[in-house]
Amino acid sequence: MNVTVVCEVLGEANNGTTIAAMNLINYLTKKGHNVKVVCPDADKRGKENYYIIPVANLGHILNKVLEMNKIVAAKYDKTTIYDAVKDADIVHIMIPVFIARKTAKLLKSLDIPISAGFHAQAENLTAHLGMKNFHFANHLTYLFYNKNLYKYVDGIHYPTQFIRDYFEKEIKKTTNGYVISNGVNDIYRVRPSVKPKEFEDKFCILFTGRYSKEKSHMVLLKAIEKSKYKDKIQLICAGDGPLKKKLVKYSEKHLTNMPMFNFFTREELLDVINYSDLYCHPAEIEIEAISCLEAICCGLVPVIANSPRCATKAFAIDERSLFKVNDSDDLAQKIDYFIENPDEKEKLKKQYLENSTAFDQEHCMELMEKMLFDLVEKHKAKANEKN
Repeated sequence: MNVTVVCEVLGEANNGTTIAAMNLINYLTKKGHNVKVVCPDADKRGKENYYIIPVANLGHILNKVLEMNKIVAAKYDKTTIYDAVKDADIVHIMIPVFIARKTAKLLKSLDIPISAGFHAQAENLTAHLGMKNFHFANHLTYLFYNKNLYKYVDGIHYPTQFIRDYFEKEIKKTTNGYVISNGVNDIYRVRPSVKPKEFEDKFCILFTGRYSKEKSHMVLLKAIEKSKYKDKIQLICAGDGPLKKKLVKYSEKHLTNMPMFNFFTREELLDVINYSDLYCHPAEIEIEAISCLEAICCGLVPVIANSPRCATKAFAIDERSLFKVNDSDDLAQKIDYFIENPDEKEKLKKQYLENSTAFDQEHCMELMEKMLFDLVEKHKAKANEKN
């Protein structure tokens, strides 16, 4: 099968969308499919099967926002995109923003089936404008997503049922959706790992996520400040992002033990997860949170924000793993409970590990491949009906 993956935003593997794109590209290539990639990344120029389109100039403010998040935006280039898609059996478009509409219209004119990923909640955009809690702004964003891409496609990949239900409610329409987790790589497993000497007597709490508003790092920092065991807690925030300076400044002023703010390689992160004692996920807005699943697969018990705009809460086995969204007092109580009850934490660990097999990445990628085959066949069947 000839597949073209359109990555309006690719860049570094420091966000869920890029990681999901590379997982799909690598899996399909490994299975022997001919995969072409459209992206605006100049460092990929000259690489086989990569088609490089220009970087868009969105004006000083938006360019600055993208720069802070270490990504670039794509500019539509019909000639390059045509070369990448002209022989495709199907084209998968990762996000519904900069070049999606024009690309989808081109594909329609070529009668090539289209699938699309749903990897960005409206709040991931409106948060940068200070409007993540304005429902009307988020509603308009979902309508824009639909108008800009999803209404043209043959099928939509939703990482969770939560985001499918949420989107369909906003646009008041049922879509041809496929709910498939992005999956957890099988390297994320329980393995021996020794705490660094400076953390030997500490209770290590891990959170993996971009330093951005919707990830709600500040709720976690305040919870640790309020914990009865704040002198014992060592927080590790794995990631990077525009709020790093703010988080560091708050921590220096309010926390006994300075958190570790660091972007880790995959191998380094595996060690960190396996020597940590608890995983906290305070994010208010999240489509799936593979980082939480990675921690669970390595044996960490999670404490997750019970947010109506977050799919991650569905991973919780019981109320001990949930706290009231944006409530640092409640989170502090949950943290203290697990510090005081290591035997209960160990029992939960075993339950979480038993449940984690459902998110095997190889299986999830098989389902993605099946989705693409399915959409190609349905497209052919519709064409035959017309004839």
